[in-house]
Amino acid sequence: MVWAPSMCLDPERKNTYHSVQRAILRTFMVWAHIHRDTHTQFHITETEILRPIHSPFSCCRLLNATLFSISLYKPLTSLSLPTLHFLPTTNLPFLDSTTLSSSSAMSHFKTKYHDELIANAAYIGTPGKGILAADESTGTIGKRLDSINVENVESNRRALRELLFTAPGALQYLSGVIFFEETLYQSTASGKRFVDVLKEAGVLPGIKVDKGTVDLAGTNGETTTQGLDGLGQRCAKYYEAGARFAKWRAVLKIGPTEPSELAIHENAYGLARYAAICQENGLVPIVEPEILVDGAHDIHKCAAVTERVLAACYKALSDHHVLLEGTLLKPNMVTPGSKSAKVSPEAVAEHTVKALLRTVPAAVPAIVFLSGGQSEEEASLNLNAINQVKGKKPWSLSFSFGRALQQSTLKAWGGKDENVKKAQAAFLVRAKANSEATLGTYKGNSELAEGAKESLHSDNYKY
Repeated sequence: MVWAPSMCLDPERKNTYHSVQRAILRTFMVWAHIHRDTHTQFHITETEILRPIHSPFSCCRLLNATLFSISLYKPLTSLSLPTLHFLPTTNLPFLDSTTLSSSSAMSHFKTKYHDELIANAAYIGTPGKGILAADESTGTIGKRLDSINVENVESNRRALRELLFTAPGALQYLSGVIFFEETLYQSTASGKRFVDVLKEAGVLPGIKVDKGTVDLAGTNGETTTQGLDGLGQRCAKYYEAGARFAKWRAVLKIGPTEPSELAIHENAYGLARYAAICQENGLVPIVEPEILVDGAHDIHKCAAVTERVLAACYKALSDHHVLLEGTLLKPNMVTPGSKSAKVSPEAVAEHTVKALLRTVPAAVPAIVFLSGGQSEEEASLNLNAINQVKGKKPWSLSFSFGRALQQSTLKAWGGKDENVKKAQAAFLVRAKANSEATLGTYKGNSELAEGAKESLHSDNYKY
């Protein structure tokens, strides 16, 4: 047997000592069976028999174990063992401790924002606080304004958001607000930047960074999210403008054969790539794999799909070396489909917490639920029940609501200046209700504002 130097090299370190031992053992066992009565010399290359290993000395140790195994197969006295020649080598590279500490052994990529990411993620997850999702695209907010007969123009979009951000007493219940890009650069009527309004109240500004969904070819109407091109440059620009966290929405649906493995994989890895890019640029990424409520499936089906999707997401985040302590998760609650019978908040809570415990690492500081078309009151009651579940819950369980924080406010405002205070009072009620729900102390509101019990579900909802 000729031992070639190339057999001792392992530049990529992809194989383990055990795989080498098995390969050597298999080779010698075959040799012992076929050539036990003759003296045979082999020339073995790594492509034929042996996989690369770290050093010839390691291999010698493995050969000793192998020869012992062969002796059990046939006594060594009757075996003609192959001649083993080590070819002379020069400058043979050996692995030292520096070489071994490679990126493949890295749990996460440590950026210059490492400590800031952890601090901001933990702050957003402060118990008693949550996130206002005011990041509706121009088209989506147009539908909201149209529902109250208000024209979708920049001045009206700015007026609605100023109403929310300046509502007396409301910001104490918020730790973050997600902006659409337009809103990040807008100001109040008096000229004060929205970013500064929030920061002075102790609320972190966030930014929606995805570019919406597109059809995923080869699937039954499933989608993937676009926006990775140029994301690093945009994140750097948003950080400079004052944003400290980001959101990217992936959308999956439940059907007879959905979600497909392709859709789960594509969306999970898109979320992971986005998260890594955000952290490189100082933004805490909100990971949002939304499973639409559309359909007639029961709560058990939703739970099973939620677990599959979340498990895939955290596998992808691990593969991309994302710092989990500097992330947030924004999942759907586990509920029956929109065409199925409703269940109690306690049932929603039980299935939701169980799915999260099975899939979400304890390193994640907070889980901020999306409302997913629930009414304002329904979302608050379900969140409250989730926080009342007994047992271990290693994360803060909070909210990142858009429609479920704004519906009654929109109804009260109606686009009229004289209704601003009334609308702000309605917003304060919902913000306080959800703050209490994060603590498990919300008792429900018997005097609900108009729209608070109204279902906000929309099939195939686009944000």
